[in-house]
Amino acid sequence: MDRSMLYRRFRTLLIANRGEIACRVIRTARAMGLRTVAVYSEADRDAMHVALADEAVLLGPARARDSYLNVERLIEAARKTGAEAVHPGYGFLSENADFARACLDAGLVFVGPTAAMMTAMGSKSGSKALMEKAGVPLVPGYHGEAQDEATLWKAAEKIGFPILVKASAGGGGRGMRIVRSAAELEPAIISAKREAKAAFGDDRMLIEKYVDNPRHIEVQVIGDSHGNLLSLFERECTLQRRHQKVIEEAPSPTLNPAQREAVCVAARKAAGAVNYVGAGTIEFVSDGKDVFFIEMNTRLQVEHPVTELITGIDLVEWQLRVAFGEALPLKQDEIRLNGHAVEARVYAENPTRNFMPSVGKISTWRLPAETGGLRIDSGYREGDSVSPYYDAMLAKMIAWAPTRDVAIERLNRGLEDSDVRGIVTNIPFLSALITHPKVRANAIDTGFIERELAILTSAPPAPSELELCAAVAAVIDDERKAAQAEPESPWQTFGWMPVGRRQRSFAFRVGHGAGHGPELNVTLNYGSGPSTLLIGERELAFAVTPKDGGFDLTLDGVKSQVAAVIDGHELYLRTRNGRFDLHWVDPFGGESDEHVGEDKITAPLPGTVVAVLAEAGATLEKGAPILTLEVMKMEQTLRAPFAGVLTAIKCKVGDIVQEGVELAVVEPLAE
Repeated sequence: MDRSMLYRRFRTLLIANRGEIACRVIRTARAMGLRTVAVYSEADRDAMHVALADEAVLLGPARARDSYLNVERLIEAARKTGAEAVHPGYGFLSENADFARACLDAGLVFVGPTAAMMTAMGSKSGSKALMEKAGVPLVPGYHGEAQDEATLWKAAEKIGFPILVKASAGGGGRGMRIVRSAAELEPAIISAKREAKAAFGDDRMLIEKYVDNPRHIEVQVIGDSHGNLLSLFERECTLQRRHQKVIEEAPSPTLNPAQREAVCVAARKAAGAVNYVGAGTIEFVSDGKDVFFIEMNTRLQVEHPVTELITGIDLVEWQLRVAFGEALPLKQDEIRLNGHAVEARVYAENPTRNFMPSVGKISTWRLPAETGGLRIDSGYREGDSVSPYYDAMLAKMIAWAPTRDVAIERLNRGLEDSDVRGIVTNIPFLSALITHPKVRANAIDTGFIERELAILTSAPPAPSELELCAAVAAVIDDERKAAQAEPESPWQTFGWMPVGRRQRSFAFRVGHGAGHGPELNVTLNYGSGPSTLLIGERELAFAVTPKDGGFDLTLDGVKSQVAAVIDGHELYLRTRNGRFDLHWVDPFGGESDEHVGEDKITAPLPGTVVAVLAEAGATLEKGAPILTLEVMKMEQTLRAPFAGVLTAIKCKVGDIVQEGVELAVVEPLAE
């Protein structure tokens, strides 16, 4: 094939993706003087990446298969806008050989490896065979073509439990199950195959030995069309949940210089087995002593910014220069490692509810400035909506510093200074995770988060005097802002009274809605003379100085910064003690204690029923699985809230259900 068809200079780039990666590619492309084209679905009509690009093309309905996964519509979008090249980002079609081939057939430059390279390395089974031939160390396992049940059973028994069952064509932890006994094997294979088929259109499985207490280490590689192939050091991605990376850092704090050199040599050898061109990642699992090849990702990774920060290299710029047909600008011995970088993935999810995805409109989006070694890659803004159709990642926060300890401190400060409301996020969970003593000490493995989950998702502390006083100040400040529409309003002056002194009582409960627990009472004394707050028998002098996003609260002579968001009677406060959700009890009554019963088996979010796991009439133990939904590309199993009889199933496999729809009925066993 004429190499000029594969790599040539272009001026217009279409980004076949969405969210933060689309925004990130657009920024670098525009800095290089390229014209950019975004694509979007109906759900993303007002998305940030659409606004950033020079042009944008509607692909179709919200569902990914009708928009971002539709090859024909993507090619047509490139044709209509005069785009000469396509950057696939990550996820979606980024490792789809058919898409890379379709781009080439349409005369487009695909910013990534060739279809042949993807096919060779994209199959976990095929790539392991290549690595074995190239002398790259492998985990013992079965990577054969035969996929019948008997073959998989025989392979599992030969390898010995525990084993890992995972999709041959997959990534991102989808279609992957840990199996610790023979009894778990059949349901694990069925579930993994179903998830792999839905995510990748391919349900082939491989089986390999599960390494206990494993660490996940990966090496960034990039090659050009002139035969140059470089490694850009390694990343540690051990902090994972359900095989999805949560925190990544570079370089790995686990490896010494000799081990670092060895794993980078192995990575170059692995990529060299297919004469790799483009950016990619060689992934390894480590038992603490040795490293074993897992797979190659033939694309840019979510965590690529940590590599950029320790090398000073813009990987997207290098991807585009390779696609131009240029040689890489540096040689292997010219790449320098500088400092340490740590990245946290900010998701719209609720860690206290088993990380259930959160959807809705972002009412508040306050992230710190990108200064002092802090970088934020995001695809969302205040007012944007998080839909149930795509991955729940909102942003990536990355901190660089000369040392690991300082990088962690900078990242934690960035997380602590972030306020995102309207949806639930994992920001407090991330902060608790990176400040955990064992994380600081690097005493972790890939099962760490699951073991420490109770601690990492523990309830916030009870509000102290500071928070109760801040709550009163937030209410008063909100009333003052409302009064700004009336310039002559006496409430323009806090605590105004024509004469004398008055009291005003406030009551709060912890949580939103009607709140829960006892009422927490505060009395405001105001009028002539200084205003004070009375909590129990303690009277506190206070002063409030409004500022953007909150106020400074001076309490008994100590000034504290308070971030505040108030929506009606719902308050969110961030103080030096943490984050607090409070409900202001209606002073005129009308509070309702009605809550949705936990016994209702309802869809937590819009999704698709992918499995019904129990039959109507069955007697169930508490926690017994009833059905499985696919929500935001992840499977969620709904379980019996108590021991009882499953009296009805109100859905079937394939049904698309909306949030709140009742799916099953369970009646408690008679006592």
